[in-house]
Amino acid sequence: MSATLEQLLRDARIDLVLARIEKESTVIEEVIRNVDNESRSIRFNSIFVLGELGEKSGEKAVHKITEYLNDDDWSIRREAARSLGKIGKLASSSTNELSKCCSEEEESIRLAGVTSLGTIGYVSEEVLKTLRNALKDKSEQVRIEAANALGLLGSEAFEVMPDLMRSISDPSWAVRTTSARAMSGIGKGTIKAIPTLVNALDDKDWRVRYHIVNTLREIGEESIPHLLNALNHKNRVVRKDAVDALGEIGIKTPEIIEKLTSMLKDSKEEVRGKAANSLRSLGKEAVPALIEAIKIANTKMKIVIISAISGIGLEAKEAIPDLISLLNDKKSSVRVEAARNLGSIGIDSEETMIALEKSLKDPKAIVRREAALSLGKIGPIAKKAVPSLLIALEDNKPDVRWRASEALGKIKLNTPEVISALKILIHDECDYVCESADFAIDDITETI
Repeated sequence: MSATLEQLLRDARIDLVLARIEKESTVIEEVIRNVDNESRSIRFNSIFVLGELGEKSGEKAVHKITEYLNDDDWSIRREAARSLGKIGKLASSSTNELSKCCSEEEESIRLAGVTSLGTIGYVSEEVLKTLRNALKDKSEQVRIEAANALGLLGSEAFEVMPDLMRSISDPSWAVRTTSARAMSGIGKGTIKAIPTLVNALDDKDWRVRYHIVNTLREIGEESIPHLLNALNHKNRVVRKDAVDALGEIGIKTPEIIEKLTSMLKDSKEEVRGKAANSLRSLGKEAVPALIEAIKIANTKMKIVIISAISGIGLEAKEAIPDLISLLNDKKSSVRVEAARNLGSIGIDSEETMIALEKSLKDPKAIVRREAALSLGKIGPIAKKAVPSLLIALEDNKPDVRWRASEALGKIKLNTPEVISALKILIHDECDYVCESADFAIDDITETI
C-alpha cells in the first residue's frame, strides 16, 4: 500500500511528493491544504515543496505561504520567505510582508527575505526602503544579498544609487564588489554615479576594481570624460584601471588615442603596459601613435609596444618598416621581439622577408631562431628565403635548426635540395630537431 501524501510530507520525501505532482497536478491543492497541518514537519515540508515547484504552485499557494511569514516558529517563517523567492514574480503580492521579515532578529530570516525580494523583482517604495536598510545590516551576508537584490531589480531601482555608492566603501570586499556589480545591473541612470565609480577605482581590492571597470565599460561613452581626468590621478592603480576602462570601451577618438599614448610615458611600468594593451585593443587607428611612441621608448617599453602592434595584426602593416628597423637595435631583446612579431603583420611582404632573411645571420641565436620561425608564417613570399633557411639548417644552435626546419615545412617548397637537407637533419644529435625535420618532410610531400 502506497504512503499517503501526508506521510510523505512528514518523512520529508520531497522527491516522491514532486513525482506525484508531476503525474497529477491536482496534488498541489492537497499540498497547499497541508500547509495548515498541525504537524510542524508537514507544514515546513509543504511550504518547501511549493517553493520547489516555483510558479507552478500558483497564486493560491503564494497567499497561503505569505500567511506563514508571521508564524510563531522562526524556521517556518524563514522557509516561507525562501519559498516565495523561489516562486518568483508570481509572488509580488507578498513583498510587503517579506519586507517585514527583513527586520527580524534572526539573521537567516533577514537573509531569506532580502534574497527573495531580489528574485521576485517587484519594485515598490517599501521594497526599496527595505533593501536600503539592508545595505546597512550588521550581517555582511545580508548586506551582500541586499546589493545583489537591488541589481536584480534593474533600472526601476535607480533611486537607490546613492546608497549603493556608499556601499562601495563598505568594510567588506564582497559587499563592495556586489554593490559595484549592482550599479551596473541597474543600468539606466548610472551616469550620475560615474564620478563615484571613478573615485572608487583606488579600492584596495582588485575584485572591486574589476567590477567598477566593467560598469564603466557598460556605461560607455558618458564615462570617457571622467576616465580621461582619472589619467592624472596620483594613485597608480586609478590611472591603470582608467586606462584599462578606456581600452574596454573601445571608442577611438584622436583625444583618447593621444591620452593613452601619453600614458606610455607614465612613471609606473604597470600603467605603461596597460596603456599599450589598451591602444592595441583600439586597433588600426592606434598604430601611428604606437609607431611614434616606439621611437622614444626605452628597451622595456619597446618590447611592450612591439607586442601591442603585433596584437593588432595585419591592420598594423604600416608599422612594418619601423619593426624592420628594430631588427638592428643594439639590444638583442628588442631584435628578438621585432623578429618574432614581424611574422604576425608581415604576411606577403617582400620587405619583411628580406629583413628576416638577414636576421638569420644575427649574432644572437635567439634572434636567428625567431627570424626563422617568422619566415614560416609570412606566406608564399617566404619561398625566396628558402636558400637562407637551408643554410640555417646547419646552424650550430639546435633551436635555430629546429625553427628553420619547421619554417621549411610551412613554406612547402618541394625540391630535391630541400628534401635532402631535411633528411640529413633527421639524424641530428637533438631529438626535437630530428622530429621537426621529419614532420617538415611529411608536410612538404603530403598529397591533397
